[in-house]
Amino acid sequence: MASLRSPYDPRNAEMGVFQALLSARKEYGGKKIVLHDADDRKLSYDDIIRAAFALGSALKKGTKRGEAVGLMLPTGAGAIITFFAINAYGRVPAMLNFTAGARNVKAALRAAQVKRIITAHAFIEKAELHELVGELKSEAEFVYLEDVRAALGTRQKAAGALGPIMPWAVSSSPDPSSPAVILFTSGTEGDPKGVVLSHRNIVANVHQILAHVPEALKLDDILFSPLPTFHCFGLTAGALLPLLGGMRSVLHPSPLQTKLIPKRVEETGATFLFATDTFLNQYIRACTGNELGNLRYAVCGAERVRDETRQLVRRRFNVELLEGYGATEAAPVISVNQPSHNHHGTVGRLLPGMEVMFEPVPGIEKGGRMLVRGANVMQGYLSPSKPGELQLLPSGWHDTGDIVVRDDEGYLTIKGRLKRFAKIGGEMVSLAVVENCASTLWRDHEHAAAVLPDKRKGEQIVLLTTFPKADRSELQRWAQDHGVNELSLPRKIFQVPAIPVLGTGKMDIGGVQKLAAEIAARNEAGAQAAE
Repeated sequence: MASLRSPYDPRNAEMGVFQALLSARKEYGGKKIVLHDADDRKLSYDDIIRAAFALGSALKKGTKRGEAVGLMLPTGAGAIITFFAINAYGRVPAMLNFTAGARNVKAALRAAQVKRIITAHAFIEKAELHELVGELKSEAEFVYLEDVRAALGTRQKAAGALGPIMPWAVSSSPDPSSPAVILFTSGTEGDPKGVVLSHRNIVANVHQILAHVPEALKLDDILFSPLPTFHCFGLTAGALLPLLGGMRSVLHPSPLQTKLIPKRVEETGATFLFATDTFLNQYIRACTGNELGNLRYAVCGAERVRDETRQLVRRRFNVELLEGYGATEAAPVISVNQPSHNHHGTVGRLLPGMEVMFEPVPGIEKGGRMLVRGANVMQGYLSPSKPGELQLLPSGWHDTGDIVVRDDEGYLTIKGRLKRFAKIGGEMVSLAVVENCASTLWRDHEHAAAVLPDKRKGEQIVLLTTFPKADRSELQRWAQDHGVNELSLPRKIFQVPAIPVLGTGKMDIGGVQKLAAEIAARNEAGAQAAE
């Protein structure tokens, strides 16, 4: 079934997120199955909307309109229904990263002034989060979905029955510029900040994506997402895009279940898979048959896609990989390759309705620091140091902090985060180039570069690798054969059992830096003791 997508029109984003769900139900039919959960439940628009109205009617007690309400649940129907339930009654879901540790979660609660957290007994039990809950109890009240459902009364059930028929009688439409969700940065560069996305931001990004890849997404497509909904890629692309765009979303509670996910992709007949490069590589290697063979596309973001991954998925399953780029602050998609214009090594062209400018950076000849603006770009940040105080963006421009090159056709190439450059001998060297060299030479292993102080040159690059036989001289020979600048070689190579990663699947830059410093300190202490 073809999907007739309209060109991007910013006026289509002038509605609340829950109103966009109601609009999708009206357009595609209330009985259409649009959500497939890990327990094999298949929910229609009517099922989701009824549950959201009933649950939201109960969850609103003890809170006021505009208040941030914490949501701590795994990717699945429960998280999505609760997200809409909170939204339907004018509260703002704050998506908590339960993998970030108590310190970061506390900082997030403080930034958004969250006093109530919605979760589930079964989830806390299965994920073994009792210790985290214990540490957070002094910060916020916990509300468990099982208890709320068991206590649903006549009024809540009536709201569930009446809502889909007369939604205006149960909830009111919010101002599109009002907050729709709060997500949080990883906290690897300090305390996590709250990213406040409005209804307009979220709905606009969905319409931008649909208009950008009209030939790719069809109404009978099935989009599989194991990505966490506390991460904007998992929330917008994995869940809201299919729901608001009339397609089916298959959700999986954890991206770490590498052996189970390929089987579910096959069983559910998924045609799209959302993943990061790290996770997709693991899924491919876990396949024993043709588990990913029904996919038309794999869409990767959140980290650079390696050539190895692209070639592997094409060779094993003849699946095209589309690489994109985004930021939580942009709800999140900024650019993505299109099936008819898929330029490997780039992250595609800007989504419609976005503006971009580049600021020059001393020491970097090609490209500049990229700033973006558009209907999908956030309202501003919330900081733990200034709880509840929204820090607006100057003139609506968001500084991505990434060094980016745009070619004559508009394709963007990410050179790396400005904070992931080392200054060696007066030259700026990207850590991503160092990692690319190692990944090309030692394909079956993981690699991460870090910057450490150097007494002579100011800074030095070291490489962490899971390859036990990694040898610097071998890397040096490869670099010379391929014309790679000598400065892009690591001074030292440290073998490690695993590269630190975040719950989202992205490299934990702070963790990598810390581990590299610890190993270097141990090695130096050992050398001094030997003397």
